[in-house]
Amino acid sequence: MSAPSPATRQPWQVMLGGICTLILTIGIARFAYTPLLPLMQAQAGLSDAAGGWLATANYLGYMSGALLAASLSSLPLKFKLYRAGVLLALVSTVCMALTQDLTTWALLRYVAGLSSAAGMLLASGLVLNWLMRHGHRAELGIHFSGIGLGIIVSGVVVMLLNRLSLDWATQWQVFAALGLLLAWPAWAWVPPPAAPATPGPPRPVSPSATSQATTQATSKATSQGSSPAPALSAAAPAAPSAAWMRLMLAMYFCAGFGFVISATFTVAIAARQSSLAHTGGLAWVMVGLAAVPAVLAWDRIARGIGDLPALLWAFAAQTLSVLLPAFSDRPAVFLAAALLYGGSFIGIVSLTLALVGRAFPANPAKAMARLTLSYGVAQVLAPALAGQMAQASGSYRGALLLTAAVMGVGIGLLVVLRARERRRA
Repeated sequence: MSAPSPATRQPWQVMLGGICTLILTIGIARFAYTPLLPLMQAQAGLSDAAGGWLATANYLGYMSGALLAASLSSLPLKFKLYRAGVLLALVSTVCMALTQDLTTWALLRYVAGLSSAAGMLLASGLVLNWLMRHGHRAELGIHFSGIGLGIIVSGVVVMLLNRLSLDWATQWQVFAALGLLLAWPAWAWVPPPAAPATPGPPRPVSPSATSQATTQATSKATSQGSSPAPALSAAAPAAPSAAWMRLMLAMYFCAGFGFVISATFTVAIAARQSSLAHTGGLAWVMVGLAAVPAVLAWDRIARGIGDLPALLWAFAAQTLSVLLPAFSDRPAVFLAAALLYGGSFIGIVSLTLALVGRAFPANPAKAMARLTLSYGVAQVLAPALAGQMAQASGSYRGALLLTAAVMGVGIGLLVVLRARERRRA
């Protein structure tokens, strides 16, 4: 695949390349499994418990990729791993159609999770780096719309292929062919990092540059455990307490638990009920439609009422999205739940990471990594547990009620955080 030189890339190419990456690595490699799960259960003999374990393997892969990405500082190495992630997304998708061995499937889902981390984390960093280097606004709202678009693509493709009565293996092959089309802009248009500048003669340093360099040095020293100069440390805001961070970690664990049940089993839940049998694919598309504008919408809400109140509303919406299908089998209610879920889960992620990033300005990446690990642990545990519960009871209702209870704990933790904020104010 040939790529245009960095000098000839246009902003629309970079953004489109990033969006195609997310559709490939998230929408296909990661989320095509959700609408295909009922078909694999019906035709390939996949049990509820095994379906949950395959989802767990996928999220283990994503966690592994996230930890690897957080441990790297070399941008050229990150770019190489990003391109490796694009290839892994294609390989893991096409190979899903070539076997019915559960162990091999688990390995492929793990590899797909690795590719998802490359798309979600490495591609986002590369796109943001290019935007900043070329004087564009350092915003990723359009880029992250690729997550919702990927969900829409996976749902629409399965709905169309089901009308053609194609089996589960053929549908994975169709996804692989579509992924190959998306891989070209993902490979060619997501830009590499800038080459290191060639050392030149020293230039006069302006006072503003000196101030900027001092600030950067202070941040670096803080992130490495050194003590900055007293004058600068006095001006820096105090970091939140350890208790505040523990509450945030516990809250985000609850959010991860709430996210993964619907992300894995939405279509399977519909397939279990005769009144919803033909609603699952449409519900998954609704999730994507709601997710596309959600990040920008929740940012506006947070600007108006504050981060923690906005998070409370997002948690309440996601909790309701879990409770509705537990107590009603009406198609309209199920579709409303899908809209609530799609509109809330991505808002919880963006609001939480933005909040903790602002709370630790000297080293936001470290704090975000801790939160991501907490969220990821819940993603690993929840689908395996839900699959076991569904296999034992023949229904996902118990898993939905458990998820709602965990989300309720998250709401309680947010109330405590809000009370602490008011006392501090």
